[in-house]
Amino acid sequence: MPLLDSHALVDSIAPLALSEDSDFIASVSTSHLSQRDGAISVIDLASRFIAGSIGSNRVADQLLSARVISALRDIQVRDFALGSHDGATIHIYAMMWQYLLRIAPTGYVAPIASLYAALCYENGEGALANRSLDRARVDEPSYSLAALLRKVFSAGWPPESFAAMRKDLHPKVCASIFDSPASS
Repeated sequence: MPLLDSHALVDSIAPLALSEDSDFIASVSTSHLSQRDGAISVIDLASRFIAGSIGSNRVADQLLSARVISALRDIQVRDFALGSHDGATIHIYAMMWQYLLRIAPTGYVAPIASLYAALCYENGEGALANRSLDRARVDEPSYSLAALLRKVFSAGWPPESFAAMRKDLHPKVCASIFDSPASS
């Protein structure tokens, strides 16, 4: 169901208390994964959302979420995540990125806000996409993907162009992460 006013849009992506929890922040800031492990963590978390098991083990979910939030600061992992959904899973990934956006500590918001913005735009939710980019800009004013997406949205690119771009680029990112011995 579309959100009707700007306050509801902003509230839907506002930080939750976990984003300021010192133990959770420590879990995020001390997680240092290889690109391969970061990408696998994205897959693992998405699998929990797809299976509907997210929330069944709060401690494990928060630990995995912390790993993913930290890993997304790596551009290759972020780009892997950008291409991980398809038409059948777009709504599930939207829930996952929204959740991570709301629990991400300061300094870790921009990559997730950018991912969520791209997915929202692709799904025809331009207003929410732009509010997500606002969150990215507050967290990291010069974050390159957020700036690029803002230009793309302003230029009026058709949302379906994101699916075509993802189909072309995702295999290359996967090869870079999973076929490269340096990313292990």
